[in-house]
Amino acid sequence: MTATALYLSPDATLPYSRGCGHALVVRQLSRALEHLGLPPRSVVLTTDIGCVGLADSLFPYLHTVHTTHGRSTAFATGMALADAVLEPHGLKPIVMIGDGGAMIGLLHLVHAAQLNVDVTVLVHNNFLFGMTGGQHSALSPLNWVTATTPDGNWTPPLDLVALLRTAHASFLARQFATSQELATTIADAIDFPGFSLVEIVELCPAYGARWNQASGAALEEIVERQGYTVGEVEAEMERPTFRELYHHKLQSLRPQAPVAEVPRIHSPANLDGELRLVVAGTAGERVQSAASALCCAALAAGIYSTQKNDNPVTQGSGFSLSEISLSPQPIEYTGLECPDVVLVVSADGWEELRANGTLAACGEKTLLLLDSQIDATPAAGRVVRLPLRREANPKRAALAAIAAWLEKEPLLPMEAWEAVLAAEPPERRAESAAALDIGRRLAAEGVAQA
Repeated sequence: MTATALYLSPDATLPYSRGCGHALVVRQLSRALEHLGLPPRSVVLTTDIGCVGLADSLFPYLHTVHTTHGRSTAFATGMALADAVLEPHGLKPIVMIGDGGAMIGLLHLVHAAQLNVDVTVLVHNNFLFGMTGGQHSALSPLNWVTATTPDGNWTPPLDLVALLRTAHASFLARQFATSQELATTIADAIDFPGFSLVEIVELCPAYGARWNQASGAALEEIVERQGYTVGEVEAEMERPTFRELYHHKLQSLRPQAPVAEVPRIHSPANLDGELRLVVAGTAGERVQSAASALCCAALAAGIYSTQKNDNPVTQGSGFSLSEISLSPQPIEYTGLECPDVVLVVSADGWEELRANGTLAACGEKTLLLLDSQIDATPAAGRVVRLPLRREANPKRAALAAIAAWLEKEPLLPMEAWEAVLAAEPPERRAESAAALDIGRRLAAEGVAQA
């Protein structure tokens, strides 16, 4: 970082109530970043809903993300996970969240600690929800007066630091917003390579201080009464970060023998424009793997392809389908408005396409290749029926349907399929080749027109 690099806007007007600890945290975070000298664009500040989220505009030189309530840690964890597996590394996610948001997203904190991702969480604990009217939170002390506990809070507060220690967090700290050590603690937390959390104790002047006749001097007594430790808390032995663990496991799990890849072939595909195709059938009958084989064959022939799969939440029963886009040009939109080809190999697939509107979207030029056992007739389109399930068996019907379609409309050269088969595991190769042969034979022998 150069001497002129900035974090906090030099002309920032802090939008907090007079005496609010959030303003102190903002300034101490800026000082911590200055001390570390991180490139501003390597820092992503993720803020939660509430007064804490007002910090976004105060740090115009950082990346900032304003999230939904309680989810800021989850967003930051996603960024850290991506940074761990992609090149180059170096992103520093920092979360600013209130005690209310921390409790709404408590499992996100626990999960980030368990993963030991490189995320720093600054919890602004003023014992209540400040922006929405002063309601109590899970961190409100006993007898603390809030909008929802006007006679004082009856339930004991959670000790967030102690709780996250059980989630194996390696860096935990608790400081007062007024502490001279806060900037140093924040810097230590950011510099820590794994998950770190600093609980910052403060008062909300609009509600907490007024309703409890409390001042900043009372904070120490409140914390002491709860038996909390202040400062950087000694945690368990340092453990590998997610990035270290990921790359170690990646090397140990890497197969000794090279994985077969589908090579690029020399014969071009016969496709001038974009084509949208749907393959539908029954879950567990290799519908999506057949669609994936088609996409691989297209890629081998120099065609761009995308595949979107769908199946019920209760996997293993009901329908299974894939929507495929094939194009000689990059595919920028994968939506399916009017399919060019629809291949349906079971009644389950037919019922789903009827229910999701795909059949209604078919036009007069749409080719519908159906298994002969499907007792239904589409309202529009060119219909071809083949005994796919009977001749190829249910688990090969989808691949046979693809082969039959391509036999009638030869968009891909045979060499592309040979490349796909060569890359398959030996135990599957013969079965896939048989499915392709059956589909071609059925198409060559003649078809029944609806």
